[in-house]
Amino acid sequence: MKTAITLMALALTMATPAMAKAPVNPQIDYQGFTGLVGNLAKVREKHRLAWPEFARRARAEGALLLDARSPAAFARGHLDDAVNLPFSDFTAEALAEVIGPNRNRPIYIYCNNNFRDNRAPVVTKAAPLALNIPTFINLHGYGYSNVWELADVIGMDDPAVGWVGTGAPRAR
Repeated sequence: MKTAITLMALALTMATPAMAKAPVNPQIDYQGFTGLVGNLAKVREKHRLAWPEFARRARAEGALLLDARSPAAFARGHLDDAVNLPFSDFTAEALAEVIGPNRNRPIYIYCNNNFRDNRAPVVTKAAPLALNIPTFINLHGYGYSNVWELADVIGMDDPAVGWVGTGAPRAR
């Protein structure tokens, strides 16, 4: 009987690996991330701008218009004067290289979900996964707090937008 109980306990242990505690990885801090997200919710709301103000500020001396989409999407089209640093390439070093030494430099961000066109290169993403959100959070996490997000939905076809690239408006 004792052997049967031992075998059953061993079988249960092997059958439920999800219940085993995952190893700790000091390079991944989910609690730190969720804390950062919570702390930035009100800050982000105050740092969202309507298109006219966003465009005016993004064109100001010293401002950086940052496009964190993939290089392929950026090459197919982007806002005029935007600089590309793909979100997946964010590191302290890469950000410092693109943004420069001034951590207080105004940074203006936009993503696919700021465009109503829903066609390449700005195909709409699921709203909770819009790239603006993690871009804003990550920039703050790396110490850049002067980050401003486009709040509006605009169109590539609008001449005031200043869209450049092969993803430019189609002929009608």
